Amino acid sequence: MRVVVTGASGNVGTALRRALAGLGADVVCVARRVPESAAGSPPPRTAGSAASGTETWVGCDVGAPAADVLLREVFAGADAVVHLAWAVQPGPDDPPMRRTNLDGSAHVLAAAAGVPHVVVASSVAAYTPARHVVDETWPCDGVPGSAYSLHKARLEHLLDQYDGAPVARIRPCAVVQPEAGAELDRWALSPLVPPGLLRKPWLPVPLWSGLRAQVVHADDVARAIVVILLHGAEGAFNVAGEPLLDADDLARTFGGFRLPVPLPVLTALAWPTWRLGLQPLHPGWLRLADRASIVDTTRLRALGWEPRHDAREALAEFVAAVAEGRGSWGPLAPRGGSRLGRLGWGRPLHQSQGG
Repeated sequence: MRVVVTGASGNVGTALRRALAGLGADVVCVARRVPESAAGSPPPRTAGSAASGTETWVGCDVGAPAADVLLREVFAGADAVVHLAWAVQPGPDDPPMRRTNLDGSAHVLAAAAGVPHVVVASSVAAYTPARHVVDETWPCDGVPGSAYSLHKARLEHLLDQYDGAPVARIRPCAVVQPEAGAELDRWALSPLVPPGLLRKPWLPVPLWSGLRAQVVHADDVARAIVVILLHGAEGAFNVAGEPLLDADDLARTFGGFRLPVPLPVLTALAWPTWRLGLQPLHPGWLRLADRASIVDTTRLRALGWEPRHDAREALAEFVAAVAEGRGSWGPLAPRGGSRLGRLGWGRPLHQSQGG
């Protein structure tokens, strides 16, 4: 099996590379930042898998003008394309988020028209907010005020209109793995907060009542993609771990106890501190966390998939990696230099998530 994976250096991409290695697949990894041979190169495959498949890398910014021309060449002869490339929390000097997410996805789909099977990573964030558990038939109009959500909703609409290769779309919840610990530090923690404070029993975690969250390990998402590929499945599939976590569960995992703070208060504090570059979380992320739908995974389980990682344990392992500054390589690797040097000094640390 020859599989092309866009966004192969990211959170889900690294896990999928591991899963495909176990199948002996020939994997073509597409990423904007291709690992260097001397430093930051991808870790070797585990013993027993290196000889049963190949892995090659192609540098490509999927959102760049005419990227579809290169992608057509890369996709030629592939049995499947898995599109994971997505700008989740890009820095101010990265390509515009909309260009990567929307233009990039359009380029990938145009180039994949002749590929037998395409799998695209959407998100539970694409769903119209609901306070009940939803299945894959629930509308995907996104959460107003969250650019991440609205971009995923636009992706869903693009897929609805696509008349190329057979397409499966996965809609995972929050995806965690220890290899991405350093990335979450950059995405969510203020440079003024040492990550070593996490998981201390005396640390209060300000969260609002009513917050609920689903979490899934990246390896379980990768297995879901593999199951879909092996079945040649089409359509939408929710991906989520168990159990469902509430505000107290999250607070105990990140710190010691929950400090009840209403969402409007946290939002009011997040806006000026984000704008001044004191912390990286735009208020749009809080709005998404509050309104993201809880999903049912019956359709994916019918293919034989089920999560192997307990959501509480996966999140705890992930937070421990954040506290220790652990990461793998490439965009998931820890960054050098002082934390204070990462302050924005009047400039946001990341692009706006306002939608």
